[in-house]
Amino acid sequence: MVDYRIDRRSGVATYVQIVQQTKQAIRLGLLAPGDKLPTAREVVEATAVNPNTVLKAYRELEREGLVEARRGLGTFVRRSLGAAPADSPLRTELEDWAARARESGLEREDVAALFTAVLETHYPEQAAHSAPAHTPQGDPS
Repeated sequence: MVDYRIDRRSGVATYVQIVQQTKQAIRLGLLAPGDKLPTAREVVEATAVNPNTVLKAYRELEREGLVEARRGLGTFVRRSLGAAPADSPLRTELEDWAARARESGLEREDVAALFTAVLETHYPEQAAHSAPAHTPQGDPS
């Protein structure tokens, strides 16, 4: 099961946050093919978002072929993404790195900028697709 966390100050549309968090859960193996997504009602109760927003997110995931709605049964994961299980040793290393970054005084945005720069170095063919979805308010860039 996935617990959606909506950040209303992020500047990212709520339905996009639901799509991104669902994809992340699939990519990490927290959701596998055949798993049922929470019902729209469950997501609404947990996040206080509009039911139509949840349905829009689920339709987008369905359009991308990641989930399928089964009338009267719910919405189910159709396929997996990537190969980064939640219990990967690489995750442990990244957790340790993030903890050291925070201890050294880096803010979340600093860590994200560093990580994005490193990703673009190692995955240059995908750099154009990984641009941030928004610029934080007050950031002149």
